[in-house]
Amino acid sequence: MSTPDITATPVGHSGTAVDITERKSWSGGGGLATIIILISIILIAPAIFLIGSTAPKLDAGTISVPLGVALILAGACCFILSLLGLTSIRIISPGETRVIQFFGRYIGTIRHTGLRAIPPLSNPTKVSIKVRNFETNTIKVNDLNGNPINIGAIVVWQVADTAKATFAVENVDDFIHSQAESALRHVATTHPYDSTDTTTIPSLSGSTDIVSAELAEEVAARATIAGLEIIETRISSLAYAPEIAQSMLQRQQAAAIVDARETIVDGAVSMVETALSQLDERDIVDLDPERRATMVSNLLVVLCSDNNAQPVINTGSLYT
Repeated sequence: MSTPDITATPVGHSGTAVDITERKSWSGGGGLATIIILISIILIAPAIFLIGSTAPKLDAGTISVPLGVALILAGACCFILSLLGLTSIRIISPGETRVIQFFGRYIGTIRHTGLRAIPPLSNPTKVSIKVRNFETNTIKVNDLNGNPINIGAIVVWQVADTAKATFAVENVDDFIHSQAESALRHVATTHPYDSTDTTTIPSLSGSTDIVSAELAEEVAARATIAGLEIIETRISSLAYAPEIAQSMLQRQQAAAIVDARETIVDGAVSMVETALSQLDERDIVDLDPERRATMVSNLLVVLCSDNNAQPVINTGSLYT
């Protein structure tokens, strides 16, 4: 059994790419196309006349065989020229191109619109360069923290290189769909669903612009081989997977409660500090440390409590 050569260049990347780039093809303008149409129509009449009138005379023997054959060949040539002229005329609409092949060889792309004359005997393929978009399937993937999430994206794209889009891949639509989902899966695994610190690692839910830009670059890198340009990508759907959605909702609610409590406590401490400062400045009451501590405790209980405080009238001293 032979040992595999581990130093050989692996299959993939530029090794499998079709080495072809779009270039301009010759095409005639509307004036030349109109002339070709008129000449082709004019040639049809003598072709029909020569063939239709010569064949009966040749059968009847009224003309010689060499002359009859020459007239029929002349009529056939007129008919062939007329046919070639008419089949070399194309109408190209805005947002469309024609990729021209001549006996299997790529000779160029026509991007001019309107009535055009293309090289005869060539095979034109219509390729749209209009902006297109699609939404990927909602896929389930684990985020950076290992939590299963459901995510989908919208990809806006167009054909930039018609030659690569025609010859480098089998089907452009299938190719961009599969590559977009692959890129989306990879990007989703490198970011957490949510994070309190988005400066170090952007989160999927909190940094959608950053994630969308990264996704666009990822899809563009994969679609370059097909001559496609990625205009924009956006996250269209994002949610925790159903099996952990309830648990994550409880965690989010708990985090929200903690944040709210911190805000309430900060505000309560500030209010107590202001109240004590004003009491001291206005010399309303003289508070020793024990009375001050009691007032602080009471004020914090009132300000931080979830329920309304019940007032209690004390007719004695502060210590009874």
